[in-house]
Formats: sequence, C-alpha cells, structure tokens
Amino acid sequence: MKIGIMGGTFDPIHMGHLLAAEAARDSHALDEIWFMPSHVPPHKRGAGASGQQRLDMTEAAVQGVEQYEVLSIEMELGGVSYTIDTMKELWRRYPEHEFYFIIGADMVNYLPKWEQIEELAAKLTFIGVGRPGFQLHLDDLPEELQDSVLLAEMPLVDISSTAVRRRLAKGHSVRFMIPDAVHQYIVRSGLYGAKP
Repeated sequence: MKIGIMGGTFDPIHMGHLLAAEAARDSHALDEIWFMPSHVPPHKRGAGASGQQRLDMTEAAVQGVEQYEVLSIEMELGGVSYTIDTMKELWRRYPEHEFYFIIGADMVNYLPKWEQIEELAAKLTFIGVGRPGFQLHLDDLPEELQDSVLLAEMPLVDISSTAVRRRLAKGHSVRFMIPDAVHQYIVRSGLYGAKP
C-alpha cells in the first residue's frame, strides 16, 4: 500500500493539517494517511499539551475517516522525534508498504539539513504541500533530492496551531479552524486557557 505519513506536534491539530493530508492523498493516490504526533519535535520548544493529549486530539480529529489512522510510534520511541528514527521503525514494522512523507512547503527547502537526509531520500518520497506565502521551487534543492520530492496543492488556508492557541486563550471562537471533536476535548481538558 501507498502510505502517507503526516507528522507534527499537533498542538492542537487543525483544519490546515487535515487539508494538507487530504491534498497529498488525493494528488498522489495514497491508500492511507497515518498521523503521527511527535514526542519532542527537534525544531520547536515544548508543546502546550502533553503527548497523550495531542494523541487524543489527533484521534478525535480523524475519527470516522476511513483512510486515516493515528500511530503513537514517536511517543513509544521517546526522546527527540527525528524523521529518520521514525522511518527506520516503520520500515522495520511494515516492510511491505511504500511510504510518502508529507511536509509543508516551508519545510521543503530545509530538507538538505534534515538528519540523515540521504538515507531518507533513497527510501522515501516527500510530498511538499503548498501553504500560504510559500513558493515551492524544487530547482533550489540539491539535484539528488529533487527526484525524491513530489508536490501537491491544497486550498490556501492560513491556520496555525499558534493562532488557535492564542484565540482560545483570549476567549475567541475557533469554530471551523479545528474539528468540533477537538474543540470539545480542549474545553473538557482545560487546555490553552480555553473557557467552556
């Protein structure tokens, strides 16, 4: 099967994440998308919600979507979540699958700096999903990486987890920015200063 991997802090998961996943699935005929909340992302400071809470919110967001699954592999591995470690574990557990790693357009140009990118690019295809304010130019990548990156377009929705957290803390509406089930979980758990 062709499996798209959607990693991220998901603090909280929002409609932009879901739109990116669906754009990648639809553009490249992926069979499933596996969402994997990171344990400790290498490029961000500590999350506002615990690992278990971020896992729960991600599960709430994709519940009932047939081709979407949530995996806790990065939580199980612990430590800083490097893509190479996650992929080695996935290749070990699921050698029969072909994996595609979904990233935002803003991350494509950083690929040369990723940990063990040569091994990743040799065994994995990246799908760069267009986001507001970022132009995708594969020509800017080293030649050996260009063949390992596909592009997908998504509706340009400018939503970020940071903006969602700020709005919740100020008591503003986040309706249609995050799934209802995620909002209910946030309110129940008292996350991000959200008020009932």
